[in-house]
Amino acid sequence: MKQKRFLLEENELPKQWYNVQADMKNKPMPMVNPATKEPVTVEELSKIFARECCEQELNQTDVWIDIPEEIQEKYRMYRCTPLVRAYELEAALGTPAHIYFKNESVNPLGSHKVNSAIPQAYYCKKEGTTNVTTETGAGQWGAALSYAAKVYGLECAVYQVKISMQQKPYRSLIMRTFGATVEGSPSMSTRAGKDIITRDPRHPGSLGTAISEAVELAVTTPNCKYTLGSVLNHVTLHQSIIGLEAEKQMEKAGEYPDIVIGCFGGGSNFGGISMPFMRHNFTGERNTRFIAAEPASCPKLTKGRFEYDFGDEAGYTPLIPMYTLGHDFKPANIHAGGLRFHGAGAIVSQLLKDGYMEAVDIPQTECFKAGMLFAQTEGIIPAPESCHAIAATLREAEKCKETGEEKVILFNLSGHGLIDMTAYDQYINGDLHDYSYEG
Repeated sequence: MKQKRFLLEENELPKQWYNVQADMKNKPMPMVNPATKEPVTVEELSKIFARECCEQELNQTDVWIDIPEEIQEKYRMYRCTPLVRAYELEAALGTPAHIYFKNESVNPLGSHKVNSAIPQAYYCKKEGTTNVTTETGAGQWGAALSYAAKVYGLECAVYQVKISMQQKPYRSLIMRTFGATVEGSPSMSTRAGKDIITRDPRHPGSLGTAISEAVELAVTTPNCKYTLGSVLNHVTLHQSIIGLEAEKQMEKAGEYPDIVIGCFGGGSNFGGISMPFMRHNFTGERNTRFIAAEPASCPKLTKGRFEYDFGDEAGYTPLIPMYTLGHDFKPANIHAGGLRFHGAGAIVSQLLKDGYMEAVDIPQTECFKAGMLFAQTEGIIPAPESCHAIAATLREAEKCKETGEEKVILFNLSGHGLIDMTAYDQYINGDLHDYSYEG
């Protein structure tokens, strides 16, 4: 019988994160203080984030950063996650491609987001913080942080994008189950939220609005820190655990990926699966293709501009060098709430600019069609975000079918879609629509 699942022994689990910044020929341009236009410092960032996260954020010299034993212990509760050969999907497609997926949906929180939630909560607790706050779109990050905050005895407040909160009510319930308070964004509980509602009473919310509210709460609440689920460098660092495991698992499978694919919102899961493999492209050892799959309705990588922009709508964050659609961009109400962000992280933006990776934008209905096929062949209902990676994988597998090339494709299944069934219901009933970017 063909081996389908590949796992690691406990002694094989990574004990360090991979810091891609240190290996990049062209380092990411610095975030800058919008008032002084000078690069931000650890001191400035630590007014908002845990200090250790700030030091990781700006670290461009250390290739490997130790994972504290306390975090390794928490990781061992659910890691490693399986690497799976998708034989049934291959057969359904009739492709000679070998398709593998890293299954991050099997952890208790249902997505890859907990890989960074645990370290961020740990560092906040270690420095004496009592409260944490954040934004969330579809709710995977909010759920992960709510859990991690409870593990470390922290109070947690989450601002969830209003339209996503309406689309996925059970995600906010999960956060509340872990003890977090949840507000739909934009809300009337912050100055930023009030201003946004005043300008547009029907604003559906975006990750940009939710970030503004969470940052405002962090800087106005004693002993409170802001945490972020994507975009920033330290989040990509924590998520490198995915690709580091996958690299060892691919060795066990006796193959190496020709193509690595991840869905793309701000860059956390794409960076997590891609960067450990990309380091071999830097040295010339390998020539792997890396594909970021983003929504056609929010195509910052394929149709955005590379420039300094705020990470939030109100302009509270430092200016970030990124591919962006503009921090006041109002995304369409697609169901992949985790991908509805106007900008890309500085690391990915620089790598795209330098040609180390590529990007595709995919319509919503094509993504759900791909997700349906994956569910019917592999037995896992994928999150709408992950459907973008699957759709991009299917495109590449079809090319292999046309050319007869037996390429190895690896994608990250960043989460399951069991709380996204309203979206599948709409797709099955023909009520799901595509949205195009009108920039």
